[in-house]
Amino acid sequence: MTVWQQAFPNGKSPQRVLVPPSPSAIFLVLTVRPGFESTAKDFLPEIAGLTRTVGFRSREADLSCVMGIGADLWDRMFTAPRPWGLHPFIEQRGDVHTAPSTPGDLLFHIRARRPDLCFELARLIDDALQGAVDVADEVHGFRYFDERDILGSVDGTENPEDQGAVDAVFRHPDDAVSDSAEEGPDVAAAVGAGAGAGAVPGNGAPGYPGSTYVIVQKYTHDMSAWDELSVEEQEAAFGRHKLSDVEFAEEDKAPNSHLVLNSIEDEDGNDREIVRDNMVFGSVGSGEYGTYFIAYAADVTTTEQMLTNKFIGDPVGTYDRILDFSTAVTGGLFFVPS
Repeated sequence: MTVWQQAFPNGKSPQRVLVPPSPSAIFLVLTVRPGFESTAKDFLPEIAGLTRTVGFRSREADLSCVMGIGADLWDRMFTAPRPWGLHPFIEQRGDVHTAPSTPGDLLFHIRARRPDLCFELARLIDDALQGAVDVADEVHGFRYFDERDILGSVDGTENPEDQGAVDAVFRHPDDAVSDSAEEGPDVAAAVGAGAGAGAVPGNGAPGYPGSTYVIVQKYTHDMSAWDELSVEEQEAAFGRHKLSDVEFAEEDKAPNSHLVLNSIEDEDGNDREIVRDNMVFGSVGSGEYGTYFIAYAADVTTTEQMLTNKFIGDPVGTYDRILDFSTAVTGGLFFVPS
């Protein structure tokens, strides 16, 4: 994936969402204790500096950190209009499987080529917010062989690239939505300081240009049950050949395959795309093995429609076959300001 560093008009520079796949990552979800909203708000401008402080010691490791804000915290911390697509994660309750909504005020998506840099930045974030936050979820992810998930299939093949990735992820100035009112000084102070003049969401432009939305879910897998399937059955669940990663012909895809249910189009027949950066996590001692799902999109309803298809089914009842082996244990939606 191409690294994209161009600024939008009026100085809107997005966070470093579009970076090449990193071998290591930490997904840190925090809740802010009541009464400590100002502490969290004062900390937000410091994230870029902390990332530089840690990353400068090993620039070749390409440390980055994307920060997201949850709906409840936005309402408690800012007087500005809530971004159009920011709301609590929508629980998906199907006939068989459920995608739960779980607490989360702040998301830090930390990536690098070395795990020690990710850990050091996560530690400094926790130190800076000590007493003001609680850790709702912490997952240390790693790349698994040739970009595969722990179920054995290549993950992220359908991600758009280059300008397609930019268009799929970032809000543009001409994205007309209802939150076009200029944000107040509290937002500017919280997310603009240290990023350059004007590098805040909104500033009178519709849709908070340079921003994006991210949905995260932690899935655990029943590896014993999955391994009992034949390779052919596993491939049918995904809709791809396991070794080559070649997609099945349309007529050969099962209606409940992962690929079918996660492929959606707009009214003109164009693919609606998102950018995923999923990672594997696991513990031999506890027997917990899983995938941390993370998806960025300029239009959060794209990811939400995929999850509806996956858990409810399209048509209803035709849920994603992989869910018979994978359980969603967390779910959160965050706004990622420029």
